[in-house]
Amino acid sequence: MTKTMRAVQYSGYGGGAAGLKHVEIPVPVVKKDYVLIQVEAVSMNPHDWKIQDGYMRHVLPPRFPHTPGTDVAGEVVGLGLGVTTFSLGDKVVSCLGTSGGGLAEYALAHISTTAKRPLGVTAIEGACLGDAAFSALQSVRDWAAVPLNGRKLKVPPNILITDASGAVGTFAVQLAKLGGAHVTATCCEAKHLELVKSLEADEVLDSKTPGGESLESPSGKKYDTVIQCGEYLPFAHIKPQLSPTGKVINLTPSPKSMLSSAASLASFSKQKCIPFMPSANTTDYYFLFSLMHQKKLKIIVDSEFLLEQAEKAWAASIAGHASGKIVVKCTKCS
Repeated sequence: MTKTMRAVQYSGYGGGAAGLKHVEIPVPVVKKDYVLIQVEAVSMNPHDWKIQDGYMRHVLPPRFPHTPGTDVAGEVVGLGLGVTTFSLGDKVVSCLGTSGGGLAEYALAHISTTAKRPLGVTAIEGACLGDAAFSALQSVRDWAAVPLNGRKLKVPPNILITDASGAVGTFAVQLAKLGGAHVTATCCEAKHLELVKSLEADEVLDSKTPGGESLESPSGKKYDTVIQCGEYLPFAHIKPQLSPTGKVINLTPSPKSMLSSAASLASFSKQKCIPFMPSANTTDYYFLFSLMHQKKLKIIVDSEFLLEQAEKAWAASIAGHASGKIVVKCTKCS
């Protein structure tokens, strides 16, 4: 196997797409409880460029230069000490976590967040899972308490999903509808509105209109849960549309939203704003694969780029107009 690989890195905070550099670096050395993956595809997440922008300065990235990229799909080409659940040649997906490393031809992946990719799931589809799908699944199932095991609720919960045409939102709409929830969704631009309607949201609000900005449901329903996928919205702005015990699940925590969450959690009100970060795990990977196999979950891909076009993918993610996921193909995809 080759000793060096192509990768995309940045060496300091800031710079956006222009701050990315194409480099030739050593292939990572596989270690205990890890597998070495030849990366076929990696999908972009907003936290990739937010970390570069200094969102968690002095904490992330762990060191410079940094190779970003969290959600990958590829083939196992190396086994670390103690690895017995994978074999060379296995097609897998993995969530690499805050250490990143996915925007390269090879990456190290811990076995606890790596799953075998079933036949019928392409590398591009597999790379689209991970952070976005985990965020949607865990917020809908675990926080909004929407059953995804076939059990039907007597009274469907009312859920609002903001920025529903993005990566997390497209998953969240489908999962909430699968569980029998009444779903109101916000987005803007004609193509996004049509996409979200096609995912069977009950109500779709144009966020650029007065009705959409107010978040008020056209049916007059108050929301039991708001899954906030996009840019920060003050809790005070959302609160009038909540049911008496309604809650906001904030999937994009920021200093402002953390202060808002702290204030709501400290208050006597039953309406709460809860910051949430997903937990990567193989059980949820296999659950998502099962839904895909049953044709109950669609992967929405906005655009695909080659590794040498990584700057374009990065810029597209920063622009925030993507429908679904943005994917970079690092090597030949299967």
